[in-house]
Amino acid sequence: MKPMNAARIVGAALLVAGATATFTLPAGAAPDAGNTASPEMLAAMQRDLGLTADQAKERVAKETAAAEAEQSLRGALGAAFGGAHYDAIKQKLVVGVTDLASVERVRAAGAEPTLVGRSEARLNEVKAALDARDASAPQAVTSWYVDPVSNSVVVTVSPGAVEQAKAFAATVDADAIRVVESTESPRPLYDLRGGDAYYIGNSSRCSIGFSVEGGFVTAGHCGKTGASTSGYNRVAQGTFAGSVFPGNDYAWVRTNSNWTPKPLVKGGNGDIVVKGSQEASVNASICRSGSTTGWRCGTLQAKNQTVRYPQGTVNGLTKTSACAEPGDSGGSFISGQQAQGVTSGGSGNCSSGGTTYFQPVNPILGRYSLKLVTG
Repeated sequence: MKPMNAARIVGAALLVAGATATFTLPAGAAPDAGNTASPEMLAAMQRDLGLTADQAKERVAKETAAAEAEQSLRGALGAAFGGAHYDAIKQKLVVGVTDLASVERVRAAGAEPTLVGRSEARLNEVKAALDARDASAPQAVTSWYVDPVSNSVVVTVSPGAVEQAKAFAATVDADAIRVVESTESPRPLYDLRGGDAYYIGNSSRCSIGFSVEGGFVTAGHCGKTGASTSGYNRVAQGTFAGSVFPGNDYAWVRTNSNWTPKPLVKGGNGDIVVKGSQEASVNASICRSGSTTGWRCGTLQAKNQTVRYPQGTVNGLTKTSACAEPGDSGGSFISGQQAQGVTSGGSGNCSSGGTTYFQPVNPILGRYSLKLVTG
């Protein structure tokens, strides 16, 4: 078997995994960005991603089309689907395929194909094998995830501990694994809140993620099932009806009749209307709302990442380059007008930059049979 690769990440930066698929809109087919992103998100993208107003609108429109194409191609290609990511330079969705027969099918859908050695299903199997070995992972191993850009499973480890990571993954497909050194030290952002603030008990506070019928979703580490909450104004609000952490990091709060769920996320200069929860592609732009640091944008770097917090391992998180600080936990991650997830934890801060993870919203909705409130 080939040796695992080791790459070093400098400072607080995290690996931006590559993907294997690209999508180009047919000429004249770009959706209207005004229908897919709020002015507040477009403004934050300009600030945090260094885009002009026109570039932000164009990017959102193309990323929205790319997300739709990715879902369609995933189903159409079946076992030949090798993952996908949005290439911001090419402004395309790049789609990995494991056989030549699928190349033309991808092109016909408007995406850019690339041949890869492993299907998405195979990479997920490798990651699942690592998940099963979580209890034996050394403390220096901080996370692992499927990287569609490099068509591999990336294992992040503290600097100088590459050999420990290799030993941990020794019984798994070594050819499919890359070991990356990182200074990241993920932790739950306990005293954070995204969107509007809410309080748990007498002191700790978090943020509302998204409104659902009967209440809202948020991070599981914010409170245990049965814990009472009060709103930003300290008025009695509700009770945690369900909460999971670690393992996952999600929860939902059932609110009382004093509170009315709205399809809104607090933006920088106004509210963003939530239209749905279509999952964005790897490398797509994404923004989050938090009461500590407000609107912050970045890119979606990896999906289904396993992260080892000091309190325990959390599976199925999404990694982003959007910064966060204590007080933002539970808050909203949104791409365009599509709900993406709730803030879980991360490293760094909004002064020097950092990495933030979110728990995808759709699994939360499914776990508790909740219905997202949309406008």
